[in-house]
Amino acid sequence: MAYLREEKETFEIDYPLNAVWEAIPKAVKALEWKIEQKDDKTYNLKVKTKGGFMSYGSTMYIDAVKVEEDKTRLVVAAETPVTTITSMADFGRTKDRIEAFITALAKQMSK
Repeated sequence: MAYLREEKETFEIDYPLNAVWEAIPKAVKALEWKIEQKDDKTYNLKVKTKGGFMSYGSTMYIDAVKVEEDKTRLVVAAETPVTTITSMADFGRTKDRIEAFITALAKQMSK
Protein backbone atom coordinates (compact mmCIF):
# COMPACT_ATOMS: atom_id res chain seq x y z
CA MET A 1 0.00 0.00 0.00
CA ALA A 2 1.41 3.40 -0.97
CA TYR A 3 0.65 6.89 0.27
CA LEU A 4 2.20 10.37 0.15
CA ARG A 5 4.25 11.82 2.98
CA GLU A 6 3.88 15.62 2.85
CA GLU A 7 5.84 18.48 4.41
CA LYS A 8 5.59 22.25 4.01
CA GLU A 9 7.80 25.18 5.03
CA THR A 10 7.03 28.89 4.71
CA PHE A 11 9.73 31.47 5.31
CA GLU A 12 10.76 34.98 4.35
CA ILE A 13 14.17 36.13 3.21
CA ASP A 14 15.56 39.63 2.91
CA TYR A 15 16.22 39.64 -0.83
CA PRO A 16 14.19 41.01 -3.74
CA LEU A 17 11.91 38.56 -5.55
CA ASN A 18 13.88 38.68 -8.82
CA ALA A 19 17.16 37.84 -7.08
CA VAL A 20 15.57 34.90 -5.29
CA TRP A 21 13.86 33.69 -8.47
CA GLU A 22 17.18 33.73 -10.34
CA ALA A 23 18.95 31.83 -7.54
CA ILE A 24 16.38 29.03 -7.21
CA PRO A 25 17.31 27.17 -10.44
CA LYS A 26 20.98 27.39 -9.46
CA ALA A 27 20.19 25.84 -6.07
CA VAL A 28 18.18 23.06 -7.75
CA LYS A 29 21.04 22.39 -10.17
CA ALA A 30 23.59 22.31 -7.32
CA LEU A 31 21.48 19.60 -5.66
CA GLU A 32 21.35 17.70 -8.98
CA TRP A 33 17.55 17.81 -8.98
CA LYS A 34 15.36 18.46 -12.01
CA ILE A 35 12.96 21.33 -12.70
CA GLU A 36 9.84 19.80 -14.23
CA GLN A 37 7.75 22.98 -14.55
CA LYS A 38 8.58 26.66 -14.22
CA ASP A 39 6.22 29.63 -14.48
CA ASP A 40 8.05 32.95 -14.58
CA LYS A 41 4.80 34.93 -14.38
CA THR A 42 3.43 33.38 -11.18
CA TYR A 43 6.83 32.44 -9.70
CA ASN A 44 5.98 28.77 -9.28
CA LEU A 45 8.22 25.75 -9.75
CA LYS A 46 7.75 22.01 -9.69
CA VAL A 47 10.96 20.13 -8.91
CA LYS A 48 11.73 16.41 -8.81
CA THR A 49 14.39 15.35 -6.29
CA LYS A 50 16.60 12.31 -6.42
CA GLY A 51 15.61 9.16 -4.60
CA GLY A 52 17.80 7.45 -2.10
CA PHE A 53 18.47 3.96 -0.84
CA MET A 54 15.04 2.41 -0.28
CA SER A 55 13.24 5.70 -0.93
CA TYR A 56 11.54 7.44 -3.80
CA GLY A 57 12.31 10.94 -4.97
CA SER A 58 10.11 13.78 -3.79
CA THR A 59 8.06 16.22 -5.82
CA MET A 60 8.65 19.72 -4.52
CA TYR A 61 6.49 22.76 -5.21
CA ILE A 62 8.13 26.17 -4.72
CA ASP A 63 6.10 29.38 -4.71
CA ALA A 64 7.75 32.81 -4.39
CA VAL A 65 5.84 35.96 -3.46
CA LYS A 66 7.05 39.54 -3.11
CA VAL A 67 6.33 40.80 0.42
CA GLU A 68 8.20 44.09 0.26
CA GLU A 69 10.76 45.60 -2.10
CA ASP A 70 13.61 43.66 -0.47
CA LYS A 71 11.69 40.77 1.11
CA THR A 72 10.41 37.55 -0.47
CA ARG A 73 8.21 34.82 0.98
CA LEU A 74 8.84 31.27 -0.16
CA VAL A 75 6.45 28.39 0.34
CA VAL A 76 8.15 25.05 -0.21
CA ALA A 77 5.94 21.98 -0.15
CA ALA A 78 7.13 18.46 -0.85
CA GLU A 79 5.48 15.11 -1.17
CA THR A 80 7.14 11.72 -1.27
CA PRO A 81 5.45 8.45 -2.15
CA VAL A 82 6.12 5.79 0.47
CA THR A 83 5.09 2.20 0.90
CA THR A 84 4.89 0.01 3.96
CA ILE A 85 8.34 -1.29 3.01
CA THR A 86 10.00 2.12 2.49
CA SER A 87 8.16 4.05 5.23
CA MET A 88 10.75 3.45 7.95
CA ALA A 89 13.78 4.06 5.71
CA ASP A 90 12.15 7.19 4.31
CA PHE A 91 11.05 8.71 7.63
CA GLY A 92 12.09 12.39 7.68
CA ARG A 93 13.59 12.49 4.19
CA THR A 94 10.89 14.76 2.80
CA LYS A 95 11.68 17.38 5.43
CA ASP A 96 15.42 16.81 4.92
CA ARG A 97 15.01 17.55 1.22
CA ILE A 98 13.23 20.82 1.97
CA GLU A 99 16.03 21.77 4.34
CA ALA A 100 18.64 20.81 1.73
CA PHE A 101 16.94 23.12 -0.75
CA ILE A 102 16.84 26.00 1.77
CA THR A 103 20.55 25.50 2.52
CA ALA A 104 21.45 25.38 -1.19
CA LEU A 105 19.40 28.52 -1.82
CA ALA A 106 21.13 30.32 1.07
CA LYS A 107 24.50 29.44 -0.45
CA GLN A 108 23.41 30.83 -3.82
CA MET A 109 22.10 34.03 -2.23
CA SER A 110 25.36 34.62 -0.36
CA LYS A 111 27.39 34.59 -3.61
